[in-house]
Amino acid sequence: MSRRGVLRAATVGAAAVGAAGLLATPAQAGGSGHGGGSRRISNDRISVQLYTLRDQLAIDLDGTLAALRQIGYRKVEAAGFVGRTATQFRAALDKAGLRATSGHFGIPQPFDAAAWQATLADARTLGSRYIVHPFFGLDFSNGQPVRSSATYRAFARDLNRAGALAKKSGLQFGYHNHHFEFFRLDGGSRTGFDVLVEETDPDLVHLEVDLFWATRGAHDPVDIIKANKGRVRQFHVKDLNANGSFEDAGQGLIDFPRIFAHEKEAGLAEFIVERDDAGTAPRTPADALKTAKVAFDYLAAVRY
Repeated sequence: MSRRGVLRAATVGAAAVGAAGLLATPAQAGGSGHGGGSRRISNDRISVQLYTLRDQLAIDLDGTLAALRQIGYRKVEAAGFVGRTATQFRAALDKAGLRATSGHFGIPQPFDAAAWQATLADARTLGSRYIVHPFFGLDFSNGQPVRSSATYRAFARDLNRAGALAKKSGLQFGYHNHHFEFFRLDGGSRTGFDVLVEETDPDLVHLEVDLFWATRGAHDPVDIIKANKGRVRQFHVKDLNANGSFEDAGQGLIDFPRIFAHEKEAGLAEFIVERDDAGTAPRTPADALKTAKVAFDYLAAVRY
């Protein structure tokens, strides 16, 4: 099953939200949740995950990157190289005036140090500061969430190994969640996310918390921050609609100002826009640029 297929299947039906305070009040929903505080997000802390624009990038790499810069983005998070080499992709970013400060690159499974070193070299070619493992928690043999604590413990060991090599290469290694990690393991109360945060070294593995998927996993991002102070270096800012699927940031139900108010406690460096279905049917590839603009404008205006 492809990642796109997994995500499409995962968004069918309503969201199961079990923690109080996760969502915006009615007055905040529909794009009015700009908060009332004095803090704001500077433009150099706003980024966009290029998975959001994958279809449009495949059609017109240079034009799409130029459009992102025109919107106001200075940073992006890479998700592959759109059929180019790392060097060629870096050249396209440089031409557009963008920097790939972060990138999603899966660690080899089973772990292969030589292969991971090659990936780290690509990240250095891009000029990245962060490198993030993007996906775990689904058994691809049956399409079901992983429910074994032993599987999570083994993966946590690999994350530590990957993080140690990244640190030696001058990169900060992170883990990006979906909602699969929040299923309980072995019939008990401990979740996969519990295993990952407890059995990885905070000096080697930081957290890139996807606010949509944490909410879909019935976990309050603020609780995640409080339990992992200083370890949440990146947010994926992705909103939730009334059907439990994706929405442009600031246009849905998640109370982002409430979460953003804890950014110092989190240790946050980057607010990264993402919408998984931004350019896929029934939307068009070019619609992903509309999503990117709506989200950028929201993050530039929000106060908390």
